[in-house]
Amino acid sequence: MGSFFTPTPERLCMLNTPIDKILVINSGSSSLKFMLFGMADGETMLAKGLVERIGLPHTNFVYQRDGEPKSEQTIEAQNHAGALEAVCKTLVDPERGVLKSLADVQAIGHRVVHGGERFSAPTLVDNAVIEGIEACASLAPLHNPPNLGGIIACEKVFPGVPNVAVFDTAFHQSMPEHTYMYALPKSLYKEHQIRKYGFHGTSHKFVTRAAAEVLGKPVEQLKLITCHLGNGSSLAAVDGGKVLDTTMGLTPLPGVIMGTRCGDIDPAIILHLAREVGMSLDAIDAMLNKKSGLIAISGTGTGDMRDLVNAVASGSAEAATALKMFAHRIAMYIGGYHAVLGGADAVIMTGGIGENSAPAREAILKNLSALGAILDPAANKSASGAGGRVTTVDSTLPVYVIPTNEELMIARETFAVVAKA
Repeated sequence: MGSFFTPTPERLCMLNTPIDKILVINSGSSSLKFMLFGMADGETMLAKGLVERIGLPHTNFVYQRDGEPKSEQTIEAQNHAGALEAVCKTLVDPERGVLKSLADVQAIGHRVVHGGERFSAPTLVDNAVIEGIEACASLAPLHNPPNLGGIIACEKVFPGVPNVAVFDTAFHQSMPEHTYMYALPKSLYKEHQIRKYGFHGTSHKFVTRAAAEVLGKPVEQLKLITCHLGNGSSLAAVDGGKVLDTTMGLTPLPGVIMGTRCGDIDPAIILHLAREVGMSLDAIDAMLNKKSGLIAISGTGTGDMRDLVNAVASGSAEAATALKMFAHRIAMYIGGYHAVLGGADAVIMTGGIGENSAPAREAILKNLSALGAILDPAANKSASGAGGRVTTVDSTLPVYVIPTNEELMIARETFAVVAKA
């Protein structure tokens, strides 16, 4: 790393010092997202950025300090350690940085996609945790290895600084057996851990707690249906802060229609495609995850809801049908979860689509009037990007837009874990 980071004995004892600066890392296969928080001063986001195209020529580095415009530059980063080094140099740069020294970073929180049944809460990283993340890699082969790569890079760059793994699946581990089990031979569960796990747990947890503040009730007294709607989408039925059911399963593929994922389909379609059409399993896998969903049915050539909405406004019948399909599937799950919960105090919409697409929310709510959720068009329009209630004041099932902040949730979880250590 060079001379701008020198380990000191004090850093090795940092678990006994007040915690302020927390770095959040989300490491992908060829990218590294980061956000730096000052927890002692109102959970302030100090800086954030993204390194993409890691390992390729002309790696792109996007950086932004709080309240300032983004900057972009081309760097050389052959691996995640190289990307992290560029991030660290920028964070301590006298003109562009926000830290006097890397020694100011007191803890690092990492997004890890799959924790299986082993991890039901954020966990301080040690050798056993690393082995556990590796063991779950077969359940998330595209995500867990790079997530782990980010952890290993941080251990090298920040020796003595605690790393905390925050798992996307952890919040859903409260699901009871009758909702997470599949009706398959039990040997598949016992020997291969084939079951529902759920994803987007950090986002669902964040908006669950934010909803408690909005509604003015303890989270333990609330029944909520949380809808994380984006390029990847999932819903959860949350009772008293615990998940009863969620739409994604062993993988992020099932559930509602997404940007490029099909959501729920007849599983025999896979057999038919293999036997009758002659598609390989790899080709089917790629189709279901990357070439299905809105990109397949909207007629726009993309999985972006903004393009779909524009196409609907331009009179595309194909796009209009796609929007109805998207809304129909979500409404079906909301209705089912409403029944499972025995009624809900509110429906929460978040994520890129949930927060920003008034037309998508309107399409969903058209199917929910029987549950007492009546759209307020003006409120729905003003809620985009800002949040707020989108149903009429006399609706018996209120629907709220609450912006998610997964990075802040990871910082909070990291703070709590390190404070207890």
